Amino acid sequence: MTKSKMVPNEKYAVLADDQQIDRTRQALEAHGIHALLAKSEDEARKHLFENIPAGAEVFTATSRTLETLGVPAEIDKRYDSVRVKLATMDNKTQAREMIKLGATPEYTVGSVHAVTEDGAVVIASNTGSQLAGYAASAAHVIWVVGTQKIVPNLDEAMKRIYEYTLPLENERAFQAYGMNSNVSKLLIVHKEITPGRTTLILVKEKLGF
Repeated sequence: MTKSKMVPNEKYAVLADDQQIDRTRQALEAHGIHALLAKSEDEARKHLFENIPAGAEVFTATSRTLETLGVPAEIDKRYDSVRVKLATMDNKTQAREMIKLGATPEYTVGSVHAVTEDGAVVIASNTGSQLAGYAASAAHVIWVVGTQKIVPNLDEAMKRIYEYTLPLENERAFQAYGMNSNVSKLLIVHKEITPGRTTLILVKEKLGF
């Protein structure tokens, strides 16, 4: 397979300023998404683990942001890790059970690809494996998001995904799996209707795609 030739638009790699961050946090809170701010990677990890109770069942979605922060390994050590359970199962004979386990954890932790200043969150996926939990089936959702992912509106969110996220994810997927990636499925969260379900930690550092 030949790797697709895509060049990321570095316009979407610039960290948001304080005014953009404040507008975004206010809009997220108004839409039922608790928005925390971390000034550093250490503070982001602190916020994250403060929001997951001891002994909780946790699924970590595939995320360059979480990998950079060392979160998956820490969750595997400290919590009832869904990833650890999945590693013991047979995908050929237990595929349905594995899908259900990943989709319905007590806590699902991951990241997103764009957050708008008017309070919408956008996640792109090739397989869609993390989207069910984010949308409804996980009891709690926590996203950790670098502030370079803040954009003015949904139009810019889509441009960011196709012009910046996809080229970088395509490079990662080709190196990891020998295949190109796609924006096969999109989830847009305009509002969280279950109080206390969703938390988004904005980090004033460039993390992930």
